[in-house]
Amino acid sequence: MKIGVYGGTFNPPHLGHLTAARAVFDLLKLDKLLLVPAGLPPHKALPAGSPTAEQRLEMTRLAAEQLGLGDRVQVLDLELRRQGKSYTADTLSQIRELYPEAELWLLMGTDMFLTLQTWHEPEAIFAQAGIAAFGRTEEDTEELFSVQREYLYRTYPDARIFTLTIPGVVDISSTELREQLSADRGANLLAPAVYGYILREGLYGTGADLKHLPLSKLRPVALSYLKHKRIPHVLGTEQEAIRLAERYGADVEKARVGALLHDCTKKLDMEAQLALCRHYGIQLDELEQKALKLLHAKTGAAIARDVFGVDEEIYSAILWHTTGHANMTLLEKILYLADYIEPSRDFPGVDKLRAVCYKNLDAGLLMGLEMTIGEMNAMGNPVHHATIEARDALKG
Repeated sequence: MKIGVYGGTFNPPHLGHLTAARAVFDLLKLDKLLLVPAGLPPHKALPAGSPTAEQRLEMTRLAAEQLGLGDRVQVLDLELRRQGKSYTADTLSQIRELYPEAELWLLMGTDMFLTLQTWHEPEAIFAQAGIAAFGRTEEDTEELFSVQREYLYRTYPDARIFTLTIPGVVDISSTELREQLSADRGANLLAPAVYGYILREGLYGTGADLKHLPLSKLRPVALSYLKHKRIPHVLGTEQEAIRLAERYGADVEKARVGALLHDCTKKLDMEAQLALCRHYGIQLDELEQKALKLLHAKTGAAIARDVFGVDEEIYSAILWHTTGHANMTLLEKILYLADYIEPSRDFPGVDKLRAVCYKNLDAGLLMGLEMTIGEMNAMGNPVHHATIEARDALKG
């Protein structure tokens, strides 16, 4: 197994990091990539007011998901948990214990590569891993690399070194990016979910008012709550909600806000969901106390109102988007169906359901409810009473 190890302060992790990591992953045909946020970097101090270790870890996790490598990329917190300075030689030793048979490659940028001989225990680094160095710009990188390669080969005869210049690399330093973020710029240099996390945590002087976010900023914030695989669904739900709202005369902006936030607690497990229910005083019936799938609508609605200040109409649409209920409002119907028929949905009968929804909204809602009830019955699962009441109300 070939494993790439990419460490750094990741303060914040930006598209330059991601572009380089993905390029090395593909060129070296790595089997796994490990991202390792530094605890106490030995070569530079973290700037005053930097995010906490936990916040840098979460940003790195969100960035890692954007690589599209699935479980082939992993974020390790071993340097954040280790006392003292984060020496790379020690980190490689710990990784070697986790993967004793693996071929390790240490990823680094130009500046790090050109000073590698000054690091703590460079002999131990070369003994445990090959070096994969990448250029942050395309200007004369190879000239610099060739001189350093020759020096390192002479000094450390067993060294393994791979250098490359990455076409189209995003050339931005973290220092410059932090300055841009404080000036309400730089979003284009970050994965959307990472930018959204920075906004909702108020990092780098962003100071966004979460209760009055424009849609352009609400979208990345909403994405920061999601697992990567759910992002296409939420964006698809937003687009479907726009179409349905325009078709049936609903408030388009409210439909978009509800769609963006409807799954904001979807990734939480049962324990976390129940904790939110206790925090917000959410009452649960007997089925909801056992069915994880039903809880995210209730907790998501609570978060949408508490954190983002949505009005009662949007709150109610999120609250009922999973079960529906009798005599639903127009916005509730639209969000329920947008969630059901958005473009990434692919199940038997979805094309027919989509067609019905755009001919008659109530007919589409009734069809969707009956499909849900039929599916739950076929699986032997209980159906929530609100779903049955919604169907019966539409049937009169």
